[in-house]
Amino acid sequence: MARFDHLAIAARSLQEGCEFVERLFGVTLEAGGEHPLMGTHNRLLSLGPGAYLEVIAIDPEAPVPSHPRWFGLDDFSGLPRLCAWIVGVDDLDAALVQAPVGAGRAVALSRGDLRWQMAVPADGVLPFSGVFPALIAWQGAAHPAARLPDRGVRLRGLTLTHPQAADLRRALAPFGSDLPVQCVVGPVAGLQAVFDTPQGKQVIG
Repeated sequence: MARFDHLAIAARSLQEGCEFVERLFGVTLEAGGEHPLMGTHNRLLSLGPGAYLEVIAIDPEAPVPSHPRWFGLDDFSGLPRLCAWIVGVDDLDAALVQAPVGAGRAVALSRGDLRWQMAVPADGVLPFSGVFPALIAWQGAAHPAARLPDRGVRLRGLTLTHPQAADLRRALAPFGSDLPVQCVVGPVAGLQAVFDTPQGKQVIG
């Protein structure tokens, strides 16, 4: 079983990313934490039951990892933008068998009482130029979304753009039809999310 889990918005700094989202949505983000394995840190925002948004950036105080960071953050530049969407699965090893080549290997991660496995690509870039979702399997009942106050923000829809949109649809098919996404043909790969917020409809690409 696969389900939408969260979105990741990348920024050159965590402060810049948080200011961008908070100004656009009219809400306050919550404390997240550090990812020592990747040298990154984040802050979080509820998207309703079982779902959330994270703003993520390279942690300037963390040691530089010996491997590529996730979500292509090593090469990130420019203004804050949507860099990945993450799908939750019950069995990560089984999901990776169905996923395209390059979806990554299962890596065990933890923070406090949170335990999860994440599929991390060797080069830090997800299939279909980063448009295919990252796969995550939470261990136990603890989940970040359950701890976040509801600020009234909801994901209305997510559009995946890719020159080979039909191939992308086929790659997503094993993960079910309930994911809140549509695939469209475009000259370059990209992600765009539409949100309902206290300040009305907002779009982040």
